[in-house]
Amino acid sequence: MPTVSVKWGKEVFPGIEIDTTQPPIVFKGQLYALTAVPPERQKIMVKGGLLKDDADWATVGVKDGQKLMMMGTADEIVKAPEKGIVFVEDLPEEEQAVAVGHSAGLYNLGNTCYMNSTLQCLHVVPELKSSLLSYTNASRANEIDQVSHQLTVATRDLFSELDRSVKPVAPMQFLSVLRRKYPQFAQQHNGAYMQQDAEECWSQLMYTLSQSLKSSSDSSDGSAAVQTLFGIDLVSKVHCPESGEEASERESVFALKCHISHEVNHLHEGLKHGLKSELEKASPVLGRTAIYSKESRINQLPKYLTIQFVRFFWKRESNQKAKILRKVDYPIELDVYDLCSDELKQQLQLPRQVLRDAENVKFGLKTDKKDNDKKDDVPKSEGTSSNEGGEAMNIDAALSNNNDNKAQLTGIYDLVAVLTHKGRSADSGHYVAWVKQDNGKWIEYDDDNPIPQREEEITKLSGGGDWHMAYICMYKARVL
Repeated sequence: MPTVSVKWGKEVFPGIEIDTTQPPIVFKGQLYALTAVPPERQKIMVKGGLLKDDADWATVGVKDGQKLMMMGTADEIVKAPEKGIVFVEDLPEEEQAVAVGHSAGLYNLGNTCYMNSTLQCLHVVPELKSSLLSYTNASRANEIDQVSHQLTVATRDLFSELDRSVKPVAPMQFLSVLRRKYPQFAQQHNGAYMQQDAEECWSQLMYTLSQSLKSSSDSSDGSAAVQTLFGIDLVSKVHCPESGEEASERESVFALKCHISHEVNHLHEGLKHGLKSELEKASPVLGRTAIYSKESRINQLPKYLTIQFVRFFWKRESNQKAKILRKVDYPIELDVYDLCSDELKQQLQLPRQVLRDAENVKFGLKTDKKDNDKKDDVPKSEGTSSNEGGEAMNIDAALSNNNDNKAQLTGIYDLVAVLTHKGRSADSGHYVAWVKQDNGKWIEYDDDNPIPQREEEITKLSGGGDWHMAYICMYKARVL
């Protein structure tokens, strides 16, 4: 890559690398970060005239060490008036973002709605942003490759820019690094970048962050940031009916699958189907391959539970991913207690009891201990009873049993983000993020256009037609 210097007015910016595999608009994005001159205002003098956004670098003939000249006016910074009424539009941009109540949108850089919607959903997780903010160049471990490090830094910088901006943000640097790390997102057709699967983008970014932040030495809790926030530990029983073999397996995933069939009408039903499967593998007893049944249970829950609706399958006739349009309802509040292992259920019993008692007191209801015991099969034990007056047990006393001083999970989750898809194929159509803000309001992020929505509109994204339908849901744990 050639390295050039750029003169803008009286300032000179040396040592700027040009990635000649990317169009000049990416280079202009680098200059925008340095000068605040938007790409559309930049006039860069090169041999033969002005540098065009879609020019061929080979034709431009930029040489290493060359000095380029740029003209253009930077964005003006809005200053708040010293006196008088202060309107939202008069505040500095960082304060505007707080006053507006939601973060900025993301420009679509050409079939990048799959990436924009993924980023907006993950951006709602404050613990992830906190872990990213503590990630520095010194945090990179030897086993983390350079591009993974750059993608982590690009995610950190983009999330920070979204938080302090009310104007749409162009994620050019993030997109450039994402395509270098995962070339499938750089696929082109007839000279244009192709639409991609948002779930693949979500999974790849999650994997990269899990590796980078796991190796971070700057954060006391960085050793397992992504695993703690999103990791789901599963314990599975594998059985071969033919040979009678039985085995136990453990695995960790970042999302549960909601399998869709003609029997599935609700998310909970799809999750149960997703935890049961059949697989074919070699049987040491039979000396050949055999069919095994696999039944999984959740053995450890995350702070944020990600669920993917398995709506796409490979259709040989059309040689593309086809979409299952069936309507599958999902709740605002999700309880996964009955999907957990017996060991985890035992750990959840006391926190669930405390949570129910506290909510009953909040709404002026009497605590019904018998019903609670029957619902979760909670055995009577010290510290779980209510007095005759119906008062809930003391939450502080119950929590004092938690030696780790960590938030206790209850198995109950609240919906905070939905990534939807509109269209008939995963590699076409349009992706949108619907995200719950800190103030409880929902915002539809249609690329650069944030649109306020009512909560009742969110539950209508369950499918059954050509309208937006849930592809990925993210729930936040209700904890004590």
